[in-house]
Amino acid sequence: MKRIGLLAGFSLSLALAIPSWLAAQDVQQPPSAPADEPAPPPASPSSDQTVQPATSTPSDQATPVSSAVQPGQSQQSSSSAYQPPPPPPDSTMSAPPPPTALRSDRFENDHAEVAAFGDYLRFAPGSSTINYVGVGGLIGFNVHPNLALEAQMTYDFARNFSTTTTNGVTTTAVTTGVRPLTGFFGPKLQFGTSGPFRAFVTGKVGFVDFSVNNSGSVSGGTFSGGVSGVGGNGTHFAAYPGGGVEMFAGWFGLRLEVGDDIYLNNGTYNNLRVAAGPVIRF
Repeated sequence: MKRIGLLAGFSLSLALAIPSWLAAQDVQQPPSAPADEPAPPPASPSSDQTVQPATSTPSDQATPVSSAVQPGQSQQSSSSAYQPPPPPPDSTMSAPPPPTALRSDRFENDHAEVAAFGDYLRFAPGSSTINYVGVGGLIGFNVHPNLALEAQMTYDFARNFSTTTTNGVTTTAVTTGVRPLTGFFGPKLQFGTSGPFRAFVTGKVGFVDFSVNNSGSVSGGTFSGGVSGVGGNGTHFAAYPGGGVEMFAGWFGLRLEVGDDIYLNNGTYNNLRVAAGPVIRF
């Protein structure tokens, strides 16, 4: 009887414990949502709660938009959806060229030049020597920075007499009746064209004409009369090798030249010629 009473008490206590355990399970597990209704969004965790990573099956995971591949697209097109921005343009390639006005030009103020000069001719046709003085003019055109073509003419209308005494040297210039008129044309090779100083050599050909005028004066009429007489009996072929220097301050300068005035008249005659005067280049 004692054993039967123990079994009955154990059965009674088990019967009372089972309903209580089932009620506790109903409280801990919420009822699952119906299959045809969407599940409510999960509540945002508070700052004092620990967020546990949610586990889901691969079929329930959402695909990221950036990596989603639409039907009909290849994997290559999806991988090239992001294109890097183009590099900035190279500033050195797009820089404008310097203005033309700032560029150096070797022909600046060096296209042509005009000059006026005083002339000295040591005329030595034989045993005697005559010192002529006069004036001349020149015009030249540069065909290259180092090469110019020049034409010049000289009119020597006076003679210079120099006398040496114990007190020194005296010199006098008087108008002469025989007046050499010389014309030359030829090239001039010049060096240092872009600077304030340049040297040159020249070789020209032309004529020398000895006109006669006893008026005792010099004027435009006497000069034109000498020019009109070129080609007569007093005209001879002449050549002129020479050289010199030019010094400039901008467009204005000074020209110094020396050469040999050679003419032919039943022989070859050499005559020293020296010229100096202002020159303008442009």
